[in-house]
Amino acid sequence: MSVDNIDGAKLFLVEDDQGLASLVKEYFEMHGFHVTVEHHGEQAAQKILAAKPDIVVLDLMLPGKNGLDICRELRNHSQIPVLMLTALTDDVDQIVGLEVGADDYICKPVQPRLLLARVKAILRRFSANDAGAHSKNTQEIIQFGQLAINNSRQLVELAGQPLELTTSELALLTLLAEKAGQIVSRDELTNALRGFAYDGLDRTVDTLVSRLRKKLGDDGNHPQKIKTVWKKGYLFVADAWE
Repeated sequence: MSVDNIDGAKLFLVEDDQGLASLVKEYFEMHGFHVTVEHHGEQAAQKILAAKPDIVVLDLMLPGKNGLDICRELRNHSQIPVLMLTALTDDVDQIVGLEVGADDYICKPVQPRLLLARVKAILRRFSANDAGAHSKNTQEIIQFGQLAINNSRQLVELAGQPLELTTSELALLTLLAEKAGQIVSRDELTNALRGFAYDGLDRTVDTLVSRLRKKLGDDGNHPQKIKTVWKKGYLFVADAWE
């Protein structure tokens, strides 16, 4: 699957609304996807891991096991991109989804065209990261003291220990590290990670930064590695990794 051509991508949809699932399956197959559908949550994670799809679209409210638990289970074994599909529009529910490892979320009701656009954006970002890793113009390893970002292996190590990062976390860390010492705006980060401009309300980037800080051992209350610059964005501190 290349950056410019995602035809034939494998999508695994976990959705208990059979009417919506059929609509999404038909629409995505019209656009060149291979779609597998699961209506029940209990065995969803095992089936996803066995199927090895390119992306998962995961409903939050499911019979048997909810989407949050499924996402947690997936993250114990895989960094496959996960787009959470939910009828819960509360910020808390969306943030919890990101906290357990989802790469993005979209709220119901959703038009298939919008869902397709969001899925393609995630796949392009994932493919671009992989393609960039093999580009002669991209550093194979970005190194700051004890932090090493290995693009060719999609691996991040801190003090020699590998870190388990989601696709979005890795993309965010790479974006910030490539602009070490520069303030990167929320608008730029939102555009890169979600495919649209920051609206002043979306908290996805803030949540991802919070998750990254935890995994990187940064102090959430007084961060020294990824600093918040009020009303401007975030700053990756190059000399904070010794």
